[in-house]
Amino acid sequence: MNRRTTLATAVVLAAGLTLAGCSGGGDDKPELKVSGAFMPEPVMDDMAAGFLTIKNGSSTADRLTSLTSDIAGEVQIHEAKDQKMKGVKSFDIPANGELNLERGGNHIMFLQLKKKPARGEKVAVELHFEKAATMTVDFPVEETTHNPKKQ
Repeated sequence: MNRRTTLATAVVLAAGLTLAGCSGGGDDKPELKVSGAFMPEPVMDDMAAGFLTIKNGSSTADRLTSLTSDIAGEVQIHEAKDQKMKGVKSFDIPANGELNLERGGNHIMFLQLKKKPARGEKVAVELHFEKAATMTVDFPVEETTHNPKKQ
C-alpha cells in the first residue's frame, strides 16, 4: 500500500509540474525594442521611405503586421528581392532575433504624403504587431543621403 501511495503521489506531482510548465509558455509576450528609426528627407512630394531595427529580447517570435501614420494616406512594408520591391502583408520578428528594415533591403514606404516632412522634423508612426502591443515610434527626418552604419 505504501508503494501505491508513493507512486500515485509521484504521478500527481509530475502531472502538476507538466501542467505548470505548459501554462506559462502560452502567455509569453515578445519583448520588442526599436532602434535606429529614421526617414530620409523625401525628394518626391507624394512618397517617402523609412527604416528601423526591431530587436526581440524574448523566446516568443512575433510579426510586424502593419504601420500607420498621420503623415501618409497609406504606409506599406516592402520586401526587396532580386533587385525588385513588392508590398508584403507582414515581416517576421524571430525569437531572440531582430528585423532590419534598411536601405537596399526590406523597408517602409509612406505613400500619398499629406505633407512633405523636412529635415529636423519627426514623424510619428504606429507599429502594429501580431502579439505585442501597438508601439508609437518617432522617425527623425534626416538628410536625403543618410545611411547609418550597422554596429
